[in-house]
Parts: sequence; structure tokens; C-alpha cells
Amino acid sequence: MAIVYRETKEFAADEIERLFLSVNWESGRYPDRIVRGLRNSSAVISAWDGDKLVGLVRGLDDGETVAFLHYLLVDPAYQGLQIGRGLMERILNKYSGLLYVKIMPSDPKTIPFYRKFGFVQYENYCAMEMKRL
Repeated sequence: MAIVYRETKEFAADEIERLFLSVNWESGRYPDRIVRGLRNSSAVISAWDGDKLVGLVRGLDDGETVAFLHYLLVDPAYQGLQIGRGLMERILNKYSGLLYVKIMPSDPKTIPFYRKFGFVQYENYCAMEMKRL
């Protein structure tokens, strides 16, 4: 198995639905919206096993000061193969000239993963979200 990384914003809804639901993200029930959102994103890097989408990271940025990473996910059948690391390394390289790169982990168990890349968690800094699903 050779994982190939691509910078593309074009995805089929069924690919997105399968990947997002594989990690139990409820947004996977809205694949058409995710596909449109990815097209409008600043940066999208995906991981492929042949023609199967197995991982994805998305960045939203202003081009000068800050980028927000969103949608870092890897199909559970492919976790442990360093695909998440490969996605992070590529997106962080893309944003190496910005002042800040931020991420809002939705699962506290993922925090050690992000720390490996230099992300820090501040006690007085809280992320907030408004859910409209």
C-alpha cells in the first residue's frame, strides 16, 4: 500500500460521506455541503490509497497572519500508519510563513498528537462553537 498525498479541492460526495462517517462525525451526513465547503477552503490536502480517500486536512487562512486547521481525519482502518503525521507535515509546511496556526481539537485524546507538532494549549484560551446541524 502506497499512500499518495494530493492537493485538490475536488471530491465526490460519496467519498466524503464514507470518510467522515468512518470516524463518526455527524457532519458526514451532509456530504454535499462538505464538498462545497472544501472547494471554498484555502488549502486541502488529502491522502489516498489507490482511488480510496483515507485522510484529509483542511486549512482556512487569511494569507498573512493566521490559519485555522479543520478536518484532520484518517479512516480508522488506516490509523497508525503515519497518515495523520503526513497530512500535518504537509499543511504546516504550506503555512510556514504565517504568524499563527491554530487548531481546535474536538477530542481531548488528540491533544498529544498536536503537541508533537509544537501546538500548545493555554489555560485561559477557550474555543467556542455554535452548532447548526
